[in-house]
Amino acid sequence: MITLWHNPRCSKSRQVLALIEEAGVDVSLRRYLEDAPTRDEIIAARDALGLRPIEMVRTGEKVFKEMGLTKDSPEETLIDAMAAHPILIERPIAFGQSGAVIGRPPEAVQRLL
Repeated sequence: MITLWHNPRCSKSRQVLALIEEAGVDVSLRRYLEDAPTRDEIIAARDALGLRPIEMVRTGEKVFKEMGLTKDSPEETLIDAMAAHPILIERPIAFGQSGAVIGRPPEAVQRLL
């Protein structure tokens, strides 16, 4: 089973979903913009990904600049920002038994299949 933090409007997210489905793996979709992850879930995602919070943030989003965030913002500040504004979370994120990956490029999901 793969859990996918999914945005159906995102082409990369749709591509990752297609790769999972083509592999015949069960997938659970979480439309994270509508069902925003909690702060604790974002921390768990960070740990599963093995990344720093800034590596999970979409720094090009308007809200990133509006909030006065920078690449040097404290990790706790970035986590709080992602929890408050899930549009800031890089997408898609796929979670499997062996860990998690950001689906950029979409083929990165192969590590979980």
